[in-house]
Amino acid sequence: MEEGTIMLFLKFKQISTAELQKELPMAPTIVDVREENEFQTGHIPGAKNWPLSQITRGIDEPDYPQPWYLICHSGRRSKMAAKILSKSGYHVINVKGGMNAWQGAVTKAN
Repeated sequence: MEEGTIMLFLKFKQISTAELQKELPMAPTIVDVREENEFQTGHIPGAKNWPLSQITRGIDEPDYPQPWYLICHSGRRSKMAAKILSKSGYHVINVKGGMNAWQGAVTKAN
C-alpha cells in the first residue's frame, strides 16, 4: 500500500428483531427488500418495499430518512442489500433473522 493511501472498510451494523422492536417507538425507516408478492403476504407495519432485485439493477435513491433498517425473509437478502447500499454511502442496519424471527405486528394486503 502506498503512503497516503486510505483503506476504507465498509461495514454496517446488524441488529436482532427484538432490538428492532425496541426502536419502533422512534419510527425508524424499515425497508423490506423482499419481492412485492412476499411483502404483501405480511410485513412490519409502516415498512417500505424496495426489492433487492431493484437495488441490484441500480440504486434509484428513494426519499426515505436514514438509517434504513433492512429486513427480508431470513436475513440473507437484507445482508446483501446492506453490503450494496453501504458501499454506495447509505447508512443501513441489517435486521438479522428477518421476518422468520419477527415476533411483532404484521400487516397483510387485503
